[in-house]
Amino acid sequence: MGKAECISYDDNHVPYIDLGSARIRMEKEQAPDWALQKAQDELRELPGIKEQAIKELRELIQNEKHLTLPLDDEYMMMFLRPCHYYPESALKRLKNFYNMKSKYGIACENIVPSKLKNVFESEILNLLPNRDQHGRRILVLEAGKKWKPSKVPLVDLFRGIQLTVLGSMVEPFSQICGAVVIIDMEGNKARVYCVNGTPVNDPLTHFNVSIAAGLPLSHITQFTPSFAAMLLDYVQECICMRLKAVHIVNNSYIFNMLFAIFKPFIREKLRKRIFFHGKDWKALTSHIDASVLPPKYGGTATWELPPGPLLGEFFDCYSKDYEQADSYGYDEGYKMSKK
Repeated sequence: MGKAECISYDDNHVPYIDLGSARIRMEKEQAPDWALQKAQDELRELPGIKEQAIKELRELIQNEKHLTLPLDDEYMMMFLRPCHYYPESALKRLKNFYNMKSKYGIACENIVPSKLKNVFESEILNLLPNRDQHGRRILVLEAGKKWKPSKVPLVDLFRGIQLTVLGSMVEPFSQICGAVVIIDMEGNKARVYCVNGTPVNDPLTHFNVSIAAGLPLSHITQFTPSFAAMLLDYVQECICMRLKAVHIVNNSYIFNMLFAIFKPFIREKLRKRIFFHGKDWKALTSHIDASVLPPKYGGTATWELPPGPLLGEFFDCYSKDYEQADSYGYDEGYKMSKK
């Protein structure tokens, strides 16, 4: 089957992208029984504990004068599940999450599909249709040669990631099982300098060109210390999703050096969940079953991902939900009190 060309709708008028052997859709229905059992075993989602935690978190939010949020059970569970039903922990994470707008400004504002068309048109952000063998959502970020900072500034790329995470946050299945991220750092091919047919070092960089190929300077300069601090704050303190693993593929020597600079600022829990695979697809598929990955990552899936604009159109079907979510958070009085 060729690439999908349009949005389809099921009998309940729920949008999806038909890939032939799989579908990309928002899974807002209740999680399957085995995942609900997992929630009991791992997240303390047990009778008595669950109801009491929802009640306590609702009361804690009501005591936050400047914070406007829905108070229904489903919304409370969205924050309680990643925090194992500890209300105080959920409130802390929730406050950090909604404080990002006032803390980082434009990088965390307008997280709506209509404002991020450039991200999807560049085809650097993909949502795989299948979950992994543990029920986790799989997000693919192509931040190597496909990413053109002149068309998609790093801030927009970050906002695109937030939009995708927000979509997963409302899925009960994802709330329980979490998500994994594949970051593809594939770079441009290196120029090989030869003397009498023998490759030599690049005279400008003094790196062996077969090693130094990868991120161009335009990419490297985007990753400033301030951006790295914001990203780590988001992942480690604010994100309301169980991030189970980050798999980095096609990584170059230069990227590894760049990562080493920021590694000391990554907490041990997250550090243990970051894996570098290069082009070792056997290593990647030892973590993620090959049946849910495309062939370019060593997988055996038969579907072909949709064009980027179509994925953007899919998210746009939920524009009202995203606009509503973007309206939640702290009011101006809170922001002014923090100055």
